[in-house]
Amino acid sequence: MSREEFDAALREDGFLEHAEFLGHLYGTPRPVAPPGTDVLLEIEVQGAAQVLGQDPDALVIFIIPPSVEEQERRLRGRGDAEETIARRLAKAAEETDAARRLGAVMVVNDDLDRAVGEVADLIESRRDR
Repeated sequence: MSREEFDAALREDGFLEHAEFLGHLYGTPRPVAPPGTDVLLEIEVQGAAQVLGQDPDALVIFIIPPSVEEQERRLRGRGDAEETIARRLAKAAEETDAARRLGAVMVVNDDLDRAVGEVADLIESRRDR
């Protein structure tokens, strides 16, 4: 959507959460799902804080790389520009600190199958409460 459409949706409370991250606008439109349905959002910490403001019982999971060096390797492997890599690496520490302040559960993505299993277990255990 255009910036104007995004701003109009924002004025009309059309997003569950929204954020500007590294110069790009992101948002999750409302409504997301019927009550009682699990909703999995891939968002950054600004959006997670907004969701927690609306639902303090929301489960926030923050996926982190095993190390800064591994994160850099992954960014280079996907062909990101040097400027983008530098900006993302600089932002990563801030994001991790912010996620910790939100009380997010940290999941290390050192092995994809294991990390996915851990996230699934976290969601399942939350359902059981």
